[in-house]
Amino acid sequence: MFSYFEFLIAWRYLRSKRSEGGVTTMTWISLIGISLSVFALIATLSVRSGFRTELVDTILGANAHVTVYNQPMKDAEGNVYRSIKDYERLNTIISSLESVHRSAPLIRGQVMASANAITTGVDVFGISPANILSIRRVVDPETSSGNIKNFSKGLAIGSGVAQTLSVSVGDTIKLISPTGVKTAFGTSPRVKTFEVQYIFTAGRHDMDKIRIYMPFKIAQEYFDRANLADEIEVLVKNPEQIEKITEELSNVTNGNFLFWTWKDASSNYLRALEIEDNVMFIIMSILVLIATMNIISGLVMLVKNKGKDIAILRTIGLSETSVLRIFFICGAMTGIIGTIFGTLLGCLFAVYVDQIFSFINVISGGDVWDPTIRGIYSIPAELRWENILTAVSISIGLTFSITYFPARRAARLHPVEALRYE
Repeated sequence: MFSYFEFLIAWRYLRSKRSEGGVTTMTWISLIGISLSVFALIATLSVRSGFRTELVDTILGANAHVTVYNQPMKDAEGNVYRSIKDYERLNTIISSLESVHRSAPLIRGQVMASANAITTGVDVFGISPANILSIRRVVDPETSSGNIKNFSKGLAIGSGVAQTLSVSVGDTIKLISPTGVKTAFGTSPRVKTFEVQYIFTAGRHDMDKIRIYMPFKIAQEYFDRANLADEIEVLVKNPEQIEKITEELSNVTNGNFLFWTWKDASSNYLRALEIEDNVMFIIMSILVLIATMNIISGLVMLVKNKGKDIAILRTIGLSETSVLRIFFICGAMTGIIGTIFGTLLGCLFAVYVDQIFSFINVISGGDVWDPTIRGIYSIPAELRWENILTAVSISIGLTFSITYFPARRAARLHPVEALRYE
């Protein structure tokens, strides 16, 4: 499609100095602009992919994929309760499904935790020692201390709770439940002391600062749930097909229970992330468009400066199509080289994002990434081939489209008009 001499002429034009009628400065500006815009686009796409992966991973790794609740009912005194009486039978039915990885009865409650004259609110999850081993973000966390095998002797608490209460493995904390024993003088708070056996960091600051796990039998006794469970926690094999699995659960339970999926619990997060992804993609694509627009100004100047050369080439027999291809190569080569450099920079940023921000932290002398505000402990970046191909396609596509018009103008330059005053 392109002849060797066309590449040779285009390359000579790109390298020519301004005194010779070239636009080397504009070429460099266009190349740097495209490189930076492609770098920004790949970095943005990688970080947004990393954010979603990290968010979903922490949700699926530390929470139930589906939570099964009982329908609200009233007891003889008119109090509404949702506890599950035959939870063992229900758990057996749910576990028998092929799509279910594991199910476990839970006791849940909100209490006050106190230690070292410090008090904070926490969520308590009562779960059996065997079932806690299947919670990936607890058993294999980012950091941990203690031994999860000793869970049956005490509590497993989040690192945020441990930091707030200034406790470590082997220390004791006091749990205070406001819904305690009813007496003639009113409800007496239930108070009990437990030993910390394990401290984990699940990867989400909002989880680590409030979450405590307690052995199931001890939780039944502490929350006065003898022979009862508050809910059934279900982990499935394919969380992305949770809607289909929920229908299966509804069929085997005869529609007598309510279901709350991980997508329901995190719908606001996922929706906000999707909107932000789309907006950032549009903004970064506009930046690439602005960078490629510099090619037009460079080529227009090049065509103007090389008008005499074009006329001579046309006079000796060069066709309009060949002239168009020469100047198309000039613009396209700038875009391709800029895209290559931008892609390399974007990939390096995604791979070494932690080291880059550590360096920024050192220079700024502060904490650039605050997990108490952003929820996760570091900037996640995930380099995907589809993101690289998207950025490269946008850059190359815009470059080729924009280059065509000034190249076409050069091809239509009449030799007589170009040499009229020479």
